Amino acid sequence: MRKVLGTLLAIWICGFLAAIGAEQYSLADGTTVSGEIITVDASGVMFKTGPDTYTEKMPWTKFSQDGLKQLAQNPKAQPFAEPFIEPPPVAAKAQININAVPRLANPASGSLFGALFTSSVGIVMLLLIYAANIFAGYEVAVFRARPIGMGIGLAAVIPIIGPIILISMPTVLQTAPVEEIPLATEPPPEPHRFTVGTPAPAYTPPPAAAPMAAPIEREEIQIVASGFSGAPPPKDESAQVEVFQRGQFMFNRRFFETKFPGFFSIARPEADRGKILTVKTPGSLLNVERISRISANDAHFEVVQGGERQEIMVPFSDIQQIQLKQKS
Repeated sequence: MRKVLGTLLAIWICGFLAAIGAEQYSLADGTTVSGEIITVDASGVMFKTGPDTYTEKMPWTKFSQDGLKQLAQNPKAQPFAEPFIEPPPVAAKAQININAVPRLANPASGSLFGALFTSSVGIVMLLLIYAANIFAGYEVAVFRARPIGMGIGLAAVIPIIGPIILISMPTVLQTAPVEEIPLATEPPPEPHRFTVGTPAPAYTPPPAAAPMAAPIEREEIQIVASGFSGAPPPKDESAQVEVFQRGQFMFNRRFFETKFPGFFSIARPEADRGKILTVKTPGSLLNVERISRISANDAHFEVVQGGERQEIMVPFSDIQQIQLKQKS
């Protein structure tokens, strides 16, 4: 009997000592569990709490962080416990203080023109603009055939606006002396014959029976009275002049196309190369080189003025007289 009691006492003492030596694991609800780990897998842990006492398999989410860290120290439970352990909080980053730095002060605000006049770069730019303005006045004066001094002076006194005013003005056409063609109001009773360039001699009627003198072989102009019954003297075709006066002719597009077709082409025909076309307007006399364009109300003539070829538009209403003559 004593041997049986001793054996039971020894078994109880061993179980008690084993229970005392077992580790305790804290749970998430605040309780603890102690015992020997029997099985470990992904679903949880089973403990042996006594000689013949076992717990149910406890899931990993039931353990607290401290309990999971204790389980992670066991080689068998470490692979399954570590995924449930929360990482330690990251230390707060040190605050960065931005210190104020010295900055350059902005210049005082002012007007644009004031800034141009107070800096060397602005003054140079203004001088360049002023010189370009005077050169523009010179070019505009040449283009509009105005006095050069007028263009430069206007640009110097009224910069930028002066050249604009000058270019808005019409071009001044250089006038040439108009060759007046004498028109006899009362024809003399007999023809007068005189040589061009010499004063006309006094008219002396020939004797009635005297034959007509042979024509002088030199350039001369024949003025024949309307009542002259004899044969007219031969005409010198080289000095022939055709005059078209306003009132006698209607100046329009059809008139120019029918009377002067050779002046429309760039290369003038052979028959018109020796002819000079002169158009008289109230303020000028134009020696036309070519008729570049023509419309229902005006015509554009190419003329040579100042050694340069220009195109001038002349309304039909401003044309007073047109002359077509052979070059002498």
